[in-house]
Amino acid sequence: MGRHSLPDRPGRSSAGGSADPPPPGGPGPAGPLPWRRPSRRTVLVATAVVLALGAGTVGAARSGMLPFDEPCEGNTVGLRVAAEPSVAPALRAVADRAREDGTTSDGQCLDVRVSDRTGVEMAGTLGGGSASGFDVWVPDSALWVTRATAYGKAVPLDTTGSVASSPLGFAALPDEAEKLGWPDRTYSWAELAGAAQEGALRVGSADPTRSASGLLALARIQQSTESGGKPAAAGKKDGKDEKGGKGGTAGKGDADVRAAAIVKLLSERTAPGDPQVLATLPRDATGAESGNPQRNQALLLSEQAAYAHNTGRQDAPDLRLFSPDDSTAFLDYPYTVLDPDSHDNTRTRAVTRFQTLLGSESGRRVLQRHGFREGHGQADDELSHTAGSRDPQPYGEPPADPPKAKDLSAVLGMWTITVQSVRLTTVVDASASMSSPVPGGGGESRMAVTKGSLLQALAQFSDSDEIGLWDFAVRLKGKRDYRKLVPAARLGERTDDGGTQRDRLTAAIGGLEPIPGGATGLYDTALAAYRDALDTYTKGGFNALVILTDGANEDPGSVTRGELVKELRKLAGPERPVPLIAIAVGPDADEEACREIAEATSGSSYRVDDPGQIREVILKAIMSAGHAG
Repeated sequence: MGRHSLPDRPGRSSAGGSADPPPPGGPGPAGPLPWRRPSRRTVLVATAVVLALGAGTVGAARSGMLPFDEPCEGNTVGLRVAAEPSVAPALRAVADRAREDGTTSDGQCLDVRVSDRTGVEMAGTLGGGSASGFDVWVPDSALWVTRATAYGKAVPLDTTGSVASSPLGFAALPDEAEKLGWPDRTYSWAELAGAAQEGALRVGSADPTRSASGLLALARIQQSTESGGKPAAAGKKDGKDEKGGKGGTAGKGDADVRAAAIVKLLSERTAPGDPQVLATLPRDATGAESGNPQRNQALLLSEQAAYAHNTGRQDAPDLRLFSPDDSTAFLDYPYTVLDPDSHDNTRTRAVTRFQTLLGSESGRRVLQRHGFREGHGQADDELSHTAGSRDPQPYGEPPADPPKAKDLSAVLGMWTITVQSVRLTTVVDASASMSSPVPGGGGESRMAVTKGSLLQALAQFSDSDEIGLWDFAVRLKGKRDYRKLVPAARLGERTDDGGTQRDRLTAAIGGLEPIPGGATGLYDTALAAYRDALDTYTKGGFNALVILTDGANEDPGSVTRGELVKELRKLAGPERPVPLIAIAVGPDADEEACREIAEATSGSSYRVDDPGQIREVILKAIMSAGHAG
């Protein structure tokens, strides 16, 4: 293999991330990651606060306010801690040492038991309303805390600090790293991912729907691409592109196309988490297997995972770590108290006591020996060098601001559309008001413009996507306000008449017509359609329900809005995530009702004055809702 065609870049200083042993019983259920503000207080505090807490707690103990250091008299206070498998061994070591030393809290022996649980597993459990007997949770990222609190039934959570951190980077086999110019050259996220796009490297990544490291890395790649980071083929030298012009920000459309292409390529070499990704590397110390197309040559990985690999795998070549120079993404390992209001004073102090032990000098040493930085992200030369970093990789750089919720949603949406199959049922208002003309639409009715937009949206989906169609109006079919025109099925599936599901939907959309005198039966329809979406839920794909309406509920015999919202909240959950996407069309649509209905399912609502915007809104909503596994 020849030298990889990546551009020269000015150097800076070294970086380095998380090894996750497989959780007992395998990974938990995947679900959507609706990155929204938690309904419960989940304050993410900087590690400085953890250290301050430790200092304050010690002072309180010395004053007698918190009798942590009283002799252990045989009574115990037990804590159960769920921890990301990468950090669980370090937490377990601190807990074991506390038992051996007879460490006390309120005069009772502190007995902490740590269990391996992945973020996706615990977020699903907590989002469903169960703490599974745990008192504390330490995931690898605050992203999982946000996800766990996205549903109304979620267990209350309170995050009180960060026990450790680990930056994400680009880890390569020695020969491949040398061809990339390691350690002297530095690159942007887009440039490093571009090496995979051009076939120069086989790059593996953790699945962003199941792994915080995979999601954060993918978010940085997309951000880098949109901000002008050039793929390998374009190349830059000293800030200029190969044609001699100054590198600038690419057009948003072009950036999206490039990012989608990178996403598609990375998706072909993903694994559930860091341990599984590391298993895709060559297994022999000489790297002779690097020519095997089934083996990856580089990985998107955390510094701690690279550290664990380099210190624990004697039968495989050490990794060399690049730290992208345009931004730094960190895993932050938040210390999260589960259902804090249910704890009595003894348990609350024990929870604080264990966090203090983790933030103590001996606790920090244990975490460092397992490859973790302190919570504020300060690099340690020895740790970073062991993980594979060398000057001038920028391991001394401070953490960048974490990606915003909307950026993560967009990344997951791109992953969904590009990689995963979609199951989507669209429910269209067929009340008489849909015959009203669209302002400036040349006399076309709302229904006519809606049909054209739906046909455009249909063209965006692949033959493996499952799409269905309903319409609704009061008493449309007997006592029911809705009809199933075309049940959801794969667009490429053949029908009895020799056509396809796509053909059937095209005809059904073309046949939509307003019902003369028909009123809007929104509430009963929304409830029936949501129940149907749950009953026909498809695992491993993105499931959603789209409801289009241009009016307010006009069925006096239907459930009330409050009853509907309450029932939707009860039905919605992480086990079968189905976000409802409500689109209010025109000035007479009940926008407030659409918002409440959508939010009850962790979905989203939109208002459009022109039905011609429906196609864009549907795709945007999918991008926002992200992936449901």
